[in-house]
Formats: sequence, C-alpha cells, structure tokens
Amino acid sequence: MGIFSRLFGTSSDIERQLEDMYVPMFQETRGMSLSQAKSTFRDLLEKAKKDIREEGISDLPENLGDVLIQKESTDERARSFLDKRRKEGIRYEDIRWWWNMHNLERGMIFQVDALDRLAFFIKLTEEDGLSSDEAAKRVRKFHPIYGDPNDTSIMTGEDRPLMPELRDRVNTYVMKKNQADREKFKKEIEESSTFNALIRQEIKKGNI
Repeated sequence: MGIFSRLFGTSSDIERQLEDMYVPMFQETRGMSLSQAKSTFRDLLEKAKKDIREEGISDLPENLGDVLIQKESTDERARSFLDKRRKEGIRYEDIRWWWNMHNLERGMIFQVDALDRLAFFIKLTEEDGLSSDEAAKRVRKFHPIYGDPNDTSIMTGEDRPLMPELRDRVNTYVMKKNQADREKFKKEIEESSTFNALIRQEIKKGNI
C-alpha cells in the first residue's frame, strides 16, 4: 500500500513526507551528504511534477485503485483498463497498491528508478569501459524496465516493458531470491535476455 494512499493532506504536506522518506534514504544508500540528498530530492520532485503535468494526470482521485475495481462491472473504461493489466499478470492487490498512491508518490518512484539505471549505466561506461550499447544491454539485463508493454520501440517480445503495478511483487521476489542464493540468481539473470524476460517467465511459473 502506498504511504499516502490513506492520507488526504495538501500537496505541501505530501511533499514534506516524501522528503522525510527519501532524503535519509539517499544519505544511507548513496552516501550523499544532507545537502546533496536534499538537492537530489528537490530535482527529482520537480521532474516528477513536470511529468505529471505533461501527462495530464494531476487531477486523478485519491485511492483510484479502489475506484477502478468498484466500477469494473458497470464502467466499460474501467473494465478495459483492468482487462489490459490482467493480461500482463496484474492482480487486484497490485492495482490497489499502485493506483491508491498519490500522484507524487508514483512519480518519485519512477524518478528514483531512472536515477538508479543512469548510475549503473555511468558505472558501466566510465569505470568498466563498456560502450553505450553494451552498457544499455547490461542495464536491461540487471534492472527491470517498467512502462507500457505496447511500447516496442526498444524492446520486443518478452523483453517489453513491465506494467508498473508489478513493482511491489518484483521487489519481493528479488529480495527472496537474493537471500536464498545470490549467485544462483545472478546466473539465472545472466542466462535471460533481459530482466523483464526473466520476470515474465517467473510470473508464468507462478513464482511471482
């Protein structure tokens, strides 16, 4: 469940709560100073706001996941929206988890995800000496890529973007696999064309 899914505060309230969560996380996991962490948070928050404005989704209601599920039997748009996601392995609990979040919470998740992929890409090119193409392939192999599964501009077939509603289940799966046998899991990743392809296989097997 999103941390703000049951809160109905002002935008500034939500921004403060996001800052309270992300700034310490950036300090702990990325070794940033307090000022660096705050600056990074503000930059990502502004990018999230910009994306929300450009997508025209700034007025989405709170707890949209519950609304969609409640309207499924009577509203064709809600039914179509959910049917599309069920075909990608999405469950009702995934809909509630993702769409009950506040817009800014979802937006920050996307921004931090992009930041992580960029950091890995830079390491591969600047420290490991890989070409841009090789580094991009490694990023797709070791990081799940979320977005519209119908977007085949970069990846096709099983490598296509995963629905963002899967994030929580994927994170839980990755944590369990790493705890059970990190080296075995790394080998499974290496043998897959992309991380997305591995995830799709595991969903079909009922492991996610």
